[in-house]
Amino acid sequence: QVQLVESGGGSVQAGGSLRLSCAASGSIFSINAMGWYRQAPGKQRELVATIKSGGSTNYADSVKGRFTISRDNAKNTVYLQMNSLKPEDTAVYYCNADRVVLDTRYVGYFWGQGTQVTVSA
Repeated sequence: QVQLVESGGGSVQAGGSLRLSCAASGSIFSINAMGWYRQAPGKQRELVATIKSGGSTNYADSVKGRFTISRDNAKNTVYLQMNSLKPEDTAVYYCNADRVVLDTRYVGYFWGQGTQVTVSA
């Protein structure tokens, strides 16, 4: 089966940077899109950024100009470089892999367990 493992979270002061990584494992034939979502305390989960296999990206307005998503298709790994972090970026960040084809079966989407990002003022 497919597993997504996030890493790189931690605690930083406002203005600092973090780089998140998410590696997908399994007998994966293809992943159409990978992305990052986040959920802050008392808030619903929201999209942060996505990247398709061809390299096109999409960002939430709140992170444009500060975050950069990238992807290594050969390694089925997605990254999120987060710069100029703000306290409002504090959340659990979840990795997502969408339209996953496992061997010859389409199995849909998968979520990672999440990694905590805390930004202090």
